[in-house]
Order: sequence, then C-alpha cells, then structure tokens
Amino acid sequence: MATADVIAAVSATLEARLTAAMSTIGPPVPVVELHDLVALPPSDPPTVTLFLYQIVEDPTTRNRPKTTRIVNGMARTLKQPLGLSLQYMVTAWAGSRDTEQRMLGRVLQVLYDDAVLDGLELAGVLAGTPASLHISLSAIGLEDRSRVWTAIGRTYRLSINYEVRIAFVDPETETTAAPVRVRDVRPGVVA
Repeated sequence: MATADVIAAVSATLEARLTAAMSTIGPPVPVVELHDLVALPPSDPPTVTLFLYQIVEDPTTRNRPKTTRIVNGMARTLKQPLGLSLQYMVTAWAGSRDTEQRMLGRVLQVLYDDAVLDGLELAGVLAGTPASLHISLSAIGLEDRSRVWTAIGRTYRLSINYEVRIAFVDPETETTAAPVRVRDVRPGVVA
C-alpha cells in the first residue's frame, strides 16, 4: 500500500542512489542530500542537493475507473491511486567549478543508465513493493530554471532538472455496500 509517505520514499530512493554513485568522485567523496536551499549548502565536503520543487498529478493516470471487489459478501468500491509526478532540481556545490561539473556529469550518467528504479533500489514505504520509478531529464528552458532560483531567493546556478514518475498514493477511504442480488426491471415503470 502506497501511503502518504510515498513522496519522502521517492526522495530517499534518489538520495541513496546518488550517494552510491558519488563514491567514484573524490576524495573527499561528495555528500548527497535532500535540501530546501533556504540556506546555502556547504561546499566542503562537496555536496549534491536534491531540491523537490514541484509535485503534480500525473495526467496519464487520471480518470481511471473505480475498482469493485467482493469481500465477505460485501461489495467494496475503491478509487484508483493518485499518480504523482515529482520535479527535482539537482545542484552541485564544491570549491571548484571543475568538481561541480564532474559531480553533475556523474548524476547525468547514473540516472541515464538507471532510469528505472525498482526492487531493492527502493527505500521507505516503497521498499519491497512492485513499484517502479521512472526518471527522466526535464527539458525546461533557462528562463524557467531561473524562475525556480528566483522563487527561492537565490542567484542562478548550474543545475539539472529531473522528473520522477509515477509515485502512487492509495486512497484512504472505500465504499462498502451489499452487492445487488435482485433487479426488478418492468417495462413502463419508472422507480
């Protein structure tokens, strides 16, 4: 069951995957952390920040029909899970531009090679589930990137934007009713 904790689980999964990938850079080995960028992250040790800046409903999962199943003689009707698309901005912070660019290059390489995270790679409430996260580089323009930086009150820095789809949040409520056992259909009678 994908609870409301699924967003944190997606972030933890990305953080763990990139932390493992950064071991090839260094010394010192860069740190990867989920960050809100309110305060500037440290550049010693070098740091890669994951900034979750947008969560939207995934349009490919909208308007799916409810599911009904019979449990102990009662019909249980449940909405389909809410599909989410999460937008992340990945930024490198180090003492030199060369190190920052190497770190971003490593992020690009790893998330291109491993664009679908599933199975043992998943963390939090996603661990041990059949879920899979599809990661793709977001093609947003420089102006839109600059808007994100302006919105958080920081000057523009070189960064990479990724979209992670589809994280599902299961509904909490379901409708339970006795199943229809008899139908009375008579021509000309409106009930």
